[in-house]
Amino acid sequence: MRNKETRSRKFAKELRRELTDAEIILWSVLKNKGLMNYRFRRQHPIGPFIVDFANVKYKLVIEVDGDTHSSDEEIAYDNRRTRYLEAQGWRILRCWNDEVYRSLDGVCDSILLALKSE
Repeated sequence: MRNKETRSRKFAKELRRELTDAEIILWSVLKNKGLMNYRFRRQHPIGPFIVDFANVKYKLVIEVDGDTHSSDEEIAYDNRRTRYLEAQGWRILRCWNDEVYRSLDGVCDSILLALKSE
């Protein structure tokens, strides 16, 4: 295992204990194959990055973004991450915290649509 992966795995374990409220809500649906029997992992390391949720079989990443993702610096970082993940064959679906709070069913429908369009 490369050093970067060792660090990201340890960090991912820490992040699993510190989910945001929106991540907790979405995870309550995704865990234990709760969304139409699709399996997801939370705070899953992919190379040097850690994604919020991942379906490994379909190579789909779900990112739940909050206000911190609206600064120019964070947008640039997210774009670099996205390019890296896409180069590894992953598809990325982003939603905002507010979408999870207001329309969890809509977020889940978007996830299912992305999984079925594979």
